[in-house]
Amino acid sequence: MRQRITVAHSPDADDAFMFYALAMGRVYDPDFEFVHVLEDIQTLNERAFQGTYEVTAVSLHAYAYLTGRYALLPHGASMGDGYGPMVVARQPVRPEELQGMRIAVPGPLTTAVLALRLWRPGLEQVVIPFDQILDAVAAGRADAGLIIHEGQVTYRSLGFHKVVDLGEWWTGETGLPLPLGGNLIRKDLGPDLMRRVSRLLRESIRYGLDHREEALTHAMQYGRDLDRKLADRFVGMYVNQSTLDYGDRGREAVRRLLALGHERGIIPHRVEAEFAD
Repeated sequence: MRQRITVAHSPDADDAFMFYALAMGRVYDPDFEFVHVLEDIQTLNERAFQGTYEVTAVSLHAYAYLTGRYALLPHGASMGDGYGPMVVARQPVRPEELQGMRIAVPGPLTTAVLALRLWRPGLEQVVIPFDQILDAVAAGRADAGLIIHEGQVTYRSLGFHKVVDLGEWWTGETGLPLPLGGNLIRKDLGPDLMRRVSRLLRESIRYGLDHREEALTHAMQYGRDLDRKLADRFVGMYVNQSTLDYGDRGREAVRRLLALGHERGIIPHRVEAEFAD
C-alpha cells in the first residue's frame, strides 16, 4: 500500500512550477501517493500550527513558531535577492510619509509583515487577503498596500507607485537575500521517510528548471493575469539555484532574519533553524 503524502502550497505560478513534475508524475516513486493541496499562504501558516500536512509551504516568519513539529527542507525556498515584497500606493509617497497611513498587509505571520516591521516599526496595518490588497488600495480602503506574489511584477502597469522594496532594503542592509517562504516537512515521518520525500521534491524542482518551457506552460494556469513573459520573469525570481539548495548564504539569511526578529521583540523567543538534511 502506497504511503499518502500531502504537499500543500500556494496557488501561484512559482509554486506550480516547482511542483509541476511531482503533480504530473514526471517524478515518481511507487511507494508514495502525493496529494497536492493549494491554499493561500496565510491559510497554510495557520494549518501548519495543527500539523495538518506532511509537507507544507509556510512563511519563514511563521516557521519561528513551528520548530517543534516541522523541519525546514533544504530546498524549495523563495528568496528575494535584492527584491521582494513592496509597499505601493496610488500616488507617489515618500517612505517617511507612511507614518499615520493605513497599510493593507497580508497575514500577520507572513515574512513580508516581519520585514515591514523590521524596516519601520509601528506602522498602522490592516490585514487583507493578499490577492485583494491592490483592490483595497485602489478603492481607498487603505492608503498603501504591502504586496507579495505576482503583484511585484504587475503593480506598475496597474497604476501604482512603489514606496519601498523590502527585499532591496534587506539585501542593502545585510548583503543577504530575504528568505520569504520555505517548505517544511513533518518530523514524525521519521528520518528515512523525510529523506526520501525530500529527494523527490528536489527532483521536481530540478525537472522544472531543466524543462522550463514545459513547466512554465503548466505554471501559467496560476499566474493571475500574467502573460508568458511576465510569468517567466516572476518564476525566475523565485525558482532558481537558491531554490534547489539554500546554500551557506541562504541559511545565514534565515538565521539572521529570525535572530533580528527576536532582537527587535517581534518574535518572542530565540529560534534555531533546523534543516532536514
